[in-house]
Amino acid sequence: CGFHIAFVGTHLPSYIRDQGLPAEVGAWSLALIGLFNIAGSWLWGAWGSKRSKKGLLALLYVLRAVAIGIFLLVPLSPASVLVFAATFGFLWLGTVPLTNGLVAQIYGLRHLSALGGIVFLSHQVGAFLGAWTAGVAFDATGSYDLIWFVSIGLRLLAAAANLPIREAPLVRPEAVPAE
Repeated sequence: CGFHIAFVGTHLPSYIRDQGLPAEVGAWSLALIGLFNIAGSWLWGAWGSKRSKKGLLALLYVLRAVAIGIFLLVPLSPASVLVFAATFGFLWLGTVPLTNGLVAQIYGLRHLSALGGIVFLSHQVGAFLGAWTAGVAFDATGSYDLIWFVSIGLRLLAAAANLPIREAPLVRPEAVPAE
């Protein structure tokens, strides 16, 4: 999750500018991502209270991959950038309520803080790698193409990784005193 979130948040304005569009389009794209993230995070969380969280996480990751793929296939214009930004914003951090809900559902609220911290740490490692490798790739090739495709691949991998999760609460055997 963190890989392409940080890549897009850090490099999308530069990508847009490098493609010949005005800098304002990049600024508006980040604003739309933030705006649509508000509704998206809330709605994904609400849906997660009624549906399979692992299924919704897999769907969200697939939709992110599809959104990036379509963005790369359509002609770049201010309109296509802003539609992508709104779409991606809606999908931006919808993973947070779903992931935290899934961790709480499986491991219980007692362990949510510690396990949520571990999940967030892994997100931040991915975020560092997404922002950093995109810069390295751009400096080496003059293009973000490789990182866009890596982002799509990682999203599909993340979707697949969520499917085998057992959503049932973890059953811990009762402790019994030694005889």
